[in-house]
Amino acid sequence: MTLSTQALTGRRVLLVEDDYFIAVDLKSWFEEGGAQVLGPVPSVNEALALIASTAEIDAAVLDINLQDELVYPVADALHARGVPFLFATGYDPAAVPPPHGAVALCQKPIDPQIVARTLFG
Repeated sequence: MTLSTQALTGRRVLLVEDDYFIAVDLKSWFEEGGAQVLGPVPSVNEALALIASTAEIDAAVLDINLQDELVYPVADALHARGVPFLFATGYDPAAVPPPHGAVALCQKPIDPQIVARTLFG
């Protein structure tokens, strides 16, 4: 069992991604690592609804740009609940606004090992 598999086992991970292929790949990887994936959801509204209806979320992976809508309201909702998250994006880190500038950012293409290490140590 690898570090990332140990870190993921039993975790509930919210996946907010609008690119079908990236979402499917990440979902498969998280599930193979033992995590339960919430989503993936492709929009801010769907993500907010899932957050509101889910009692336990251990972490989240957020694409910044969802169908030309920015994910920051989702980041705010997760932050308010104390849920750790990271941004998975092709954006330059300087493009992330100050309230979210300290959030970990993984550049696409995403390395699942880095995601697991960043979210769960």
